[in-house]
Amino acid sequence: MTKPLNRNLWVDYLRSALTVLVVAHHASLAYTTFARFDKEAYISSTHPIVDVRRWVGLDIFENFNDIFFMSLMFLVGGLFLVRSSHKKGIYLFIKDRFYRLLIPFITLGTFLMLIAYFPAYYIARENTDLVAYIKDFFLVEQWPVGPPWFIWVLFVFNLLFILLNRVIIKTSKNTGTIISSLQNKPWWLFILWWLITWVLYVPVAYAIGAGTWTGLGPFDFQLSRVLLYFGYFMLGVLIGATDFNQQLFSLTSAITRKWWLWVILALTVYAILTIVERKNILADMVKANQLESFSGWMIYFSIYTASCTLSSIAFLTTFRKLIHTTFAWWDSLASNAYLIYLTHYPFLIWIQFLLMPYHIPAFIKFLLTFIFSLALSWGLSNLLRKIKLINQYF
Repeated sequence: MTKPLNRNLWVDYLRSALTVLVVAHHASLAYTTFARFDKEAYISSTHPIVDVRRWVGLDIFENFNDIFFMSLMFLVGGLFLVRSSHKKGIYLFIKDRFYRLLIPFITLGTFLMLIAYFPAYYIARENTDLVAYIKDFFLVEQWPVGPPWFIWVLFVFNLLFILLNRVIIKTSKNTGTIISSLQNKPWWLFILWWLITWVLYVPVAYAIGAGTWTGLGPFDFQLSRVLLYFGYFMLGVLIGATDFNQQLFSLTSAITRKWWLWVILALTVYAILTIVERKNILADMVKANQLESFSGWMIYFSIYTASCTLSSIAFLTTFRKLIHTTFAWWDSLASNAYLIYLTHYPFLIWIQFLLMPYHIPAFIKFLLTFIFSLALSWGLSNLLRKIKLINQYF
């Protein structure tokens, strides 16, 4: 059964689709060819569970996600903040974010990660002593944060948004005019978006390393991408300050009408990036002294940031163009997306752990992990949201 389109339905469905992609991403990590497990400190592993069954196709899938989907999650997270802060006022807005983001991160996030990481502890230590595990979790592994890292970082970005609120209001007219003027200039949109992505990511990644994380206790984050994530978050805020449904992402804008082209370009650029990486094209040129190491690095990450940009635009425009009616199952998915994100990891890790002894193809293990962890976290979310206090904030 379908109902008429809600003007922001496509954003809700996009957010929930990205959540499903997060679950699939984590489901793939046990079966990539680059996966490794560190028995000395399991938190240093690429994933809490590493299976002997691997498939290179999951490398390609995982990397495609990793390039863009968290950046886009932060952008979507900023879309409605201007309206929300104006409607609630600053005090109620901060209170709402405190209860919706920070408290669940500290309490429910910690409890769920304690459940999630026990199989990794067991594999590393061959020990089932729960007291020893809890001590190791907090003191040795230093309070592993898992996927909820996104939640506390989003909370901090929300606070920074409030601090910058006056500046945003003062400049919103000018920025809104610029953003809206791009609705029929798709190539200018791409160039500007790509340049922003490049500036926010490439210099930092080059200076400190593309995969550098840092933090204290559970407050862990990817340092090499912090500017990129905040930049996309603020881009979402600035787009959200405009009437984007009727301007930048209107159904008649050239940006949205060319959704199919964005999809083709996103897949093409990612394919080029994959070939360059897997065939060691740039690395071999550097070894043969045909290319400076710095130049090779910059070429690779220029393609990388183009892939991030194009995938983000492709997802935004495709959902805007194709989502016209509601579906009961997708409404449920959208309503439960936040709790699915928060609760899927323990199910996922334990399923991967239980599948380890079975000699079945990596892709089948991936599918089983993905389907069951999504279904179980979706079901748990439905149950939890029957509790009035939880339903109020989730």
